[in-house]
Amino acid sequence: MAKLIYVTNVSLDGYIEDERGVFAWFPPDDEVFAFTTDLLRSVGTLLYGRRLYESMAVWETDAALAARSELMADFASVWQAADKVVYSTSLATVSTADTRLERRFDPTAVRELKAAASSDLTVGGANLATQAFQAGLVDECQLFVWPVVVGGGKPGLPNGMRADLELLDERRFRNGVVHLRYRPVGQ
Repeated sequence: MAKLIYVTNVSLDGYIEDERGVFAWFPPDDEVFAFTTDLLRSVGTLLYGRRLYESMAVWETDAALAARSELMADFASVWQAADKVVYSTSLATVSTADTRLERRFDPTAVRELKAAASSDLTVGGANLATQAFQAGLVDECQLFVWPVVVGGGKPGLPNGMRADLELLDERRFRNGVVHLRYRPVGQ
């Protein structure tokens, strides 16, 4: 069975965006970018909430973005190769290929998707990830912790629930970012 992996960038104080809804508080870094691309290379399906999907869709809809560098072209290629499932009640249609729109998160359907998948899946977006955590679907949690404190905003991990995690791996990057890879205890 494929794993469902929650991958996100968080500030040192645990937020994916600040109080104004901004999540572009970290500078781009080639080393972290290449690592992220390699991580996604083994993923077959990306599960997104609407906001994250809309921000990531540019990797297919804006050719100029991929033309900026070989690293960006590689990421665009990897992102486009994956199937995407977008969960939204407000989005009318999707703008990218190999993308399916779902109106609600259905844990049973995601379990079936994991069971049928030949490669891992990621879940992105804190609200969607919270639903996956609550349903017991998250097999790994991978956090890119950035060396910045934003003081508040949207938490990167679920509130109101406990999840004991076992550290599987960590990596420190030259720019101060730390990648932490966990799995829920008992899985």
